[in-house]
Amino acid sequence: MKIRAAVLETFGAPLEVQELELAEPRAGEVLVRLMACGVCHTDLFTASGADPSGYSPTVLGHEGAGVVERVGESVTSLSPGDHVVTLFSPQCRECVHCLDPRTNLCLAIREQQGQGFLPDGTTRLSRDGEPVRHFMGTSTFAEATVIPEIALAKVSPEAPLDRACLFACGLSTGLGAAMNTAKVEPGSTCVVFGAGMVGLGAVAGCRLQGAERIVCVDLSEERLELARGQGATETLAGGPDTVERILELTGGFGADYTFEATGHVGVMRQAVESARVGWGLATVCGVAGKGETLEVVPRFLITGRRVAGSSFGGVKGRDQVPQLVERWLAGEIDVEPFVSHKLTLDEVNRGFELMEAQDGIRSVIDLT
Repeated sequence: MKIRAAVLETFGAPLEVQELELAEPRAGEVLVRLMACGVCHTDLFTASGADPSGYSPTVLGHEGAGVVERVGESVTSLSPGDHVVTLFSPQCRECVHCLDPRTNLCLAIREQQGQGFLPDGTTRLSRDGEPVRHFMGTSTFAEATVIPEIALAKVSPEAPLDRACLFACGLSTGLGAAMNTAKVEPGSTCVVFGAGMVGLGAVAGCRLQGAERIVCVDLSEERLELARGQGATETLAGGPDTVERILELTGGFGADYTFEATGHVGVMRQAVESARVGWGLATVCGVAGKGETLEVVPRFLITGRRVAGSSFGGVKGRDQVPQLVERWLAGEIDVEPFVSHKLTLDEVNRGFELMEAQDGIRSVIDLT
């Protein structure tokens, strides 16, 4: 079938909306008619050429939601008409990582996915007979896509897909960082650095876990106001003295849990140094630039602080994304403030411009 999709042809250049050929799903694969897709920083990171593992030509996009149109052989968990959220972090439920509660990093299709291929080493996207690679196993800047069954979460048909798509990446990453990776305890003190999509999700996750104090740090007063709406009890304007100010707020000890959601290594260091002496846990969610390193003074670790990394919030997608969506539908998570702009596929580059200008939280492409 022919589809329109946003193709990354040249790093650092705008995406090009083109007509491509999408082949039928093979064994273990599903064809999804996409309805909405969030424009995430990871897409921009790759498009800019900053991602050392990037490749082209490819159809970007990974924060998608849609409706199953057709399924390939051996697909048992999904049927035409099911509403789904795409998963750049799949869940096969069979590999050693899927069977272990300590990680969500499924190993089943990791190698091929990282090279832009579906599990059999080929693509379903092509142009004039030449293959176009998939991005993060999803390629959701398109009218339709073919995705492995294990990379789709079936969600309630009651969930509006232009909001549900946020659970495909940013929102689940923040929520999961607090709920799965850090396992925030009731009555604790938390500090979240960054009030973008991931940071606001972390604030909401800390609230859902019963944290008593949630401090959010950001440069934007508008974003800090959004953080208060998600449950932040206090806010701080970020700066070089942030660590000292957090120590003042916590009697000199630091916070039980800190979360970094900016991708800046300097802020990551602040998150470590703001964690409580004795048992503080700093969770790093942001993706740093190519070649950057995090410097940590060993004394901060020797005195009891710990550092954890969190990919997709430790969320096991097929099992837990539907649960998070249900909590949203039950009124526990307010998704509405996150959708700042609605765009068409032809306006995809405008989504990157809005992101770089820090205009709003998330632009969503309407593919209906």
